[in-house]
Amino acid sequence: MSADRIDLTSTRLDQPPLTVWRAYTDTLANGPVSIAVLNEWRQNVEAADAMARPTFVAQTPQLLSDGLHYEQRIARGALATREGDVHDFFNALVWLRHPQLKWALNQRQCADIETMGTKTRSRGQYAMTHFDEAGAIVWLSDDDTLSCWDGHDWDGLFRRHRDAWGRRIAVTVFGHALLEHVAQRDLLPMGRSIAVRVEADEIAARSDGLGVIAEWAENESQIAAAIRNGDLLTDPQQLRPLPLAGLPGWHADGKTSNFFELPCFRPVRPDRNYDPIVDFCSPRT
Repeated sequence: MSADRIDLTSTRLDQPPLTVWRAYTDTLANGPVSIAVLNEWRQNVEAADAMARPTFVAQTPQLLSDGLHYEQRIARGALATREGDVHDFFNALVWLRHPQLKWALNQRQCADIETMGTKTRSRGQYAMTHFDEAGAIVWLSDDDTLSCWDGHDWDGLFRRHRDAWGRRIAVTVFGHALLEHVAQRDLLPMGRSIAVRVEADEIAARSDGLGVIAEWAENESQIAAAIRNGDLLTDPQQLRPLPLAGLPGWHADGKTSNFFELPCFRPVRPDRNYDPIVDFCSPRT
């Protein structure tokens, strides 16, 4: 089995944020999941929510000879998928759970490809790719956690406000490369995040004990609309870094005194200013 194929241990599958994907990842105990099974899962979720996803199609030389860009092929309803590949497996799972966000990214990518061609990429395309691969949505309700985050006060965000996670702040991990990294490696990666203000009681009602919200379809619909309209993800600098290792309970060494000296916990640059967060507490028009 090659290095990029699924070979995961149960210990890694018990690692957040993979814990909220157990309905799918538990099947890996019997070996790699076939494209046929992925399409069975797709049909099941489509029957449940009436939202179409692209059909998972084996990535073969014949498929790729159609001359289409990867995103253009998705827009036509076919997602090129390498059978048994861990990266593509998690990409398929994200399509199953977050179709509105995935379609919004695809629509914008295809529009830019139509305008700019396949050899030039816009700042928006880079931002969308970062979010697609390593994205997370951080739901928060107050300025205390946001202030710590924007100032890269990691001790404040993850230790002093430890009790806020799952109550006043939580995360939905969207990027399939993040999930792949967690599954295959010991260290937790860096997320590239959209920050969204919501009510605290809604966070508490939806999050698990480790501050994870598996999905939030209503709010994801609003985010997807903003992506499609070009109001979000127009530049990579709009994405806030989120070192996942810092989340309380996510890393075995999280309580050690020198934990925040790890390279992933970088100080904020003096000239770094973050965009205002998306506010879902204000009345929507």
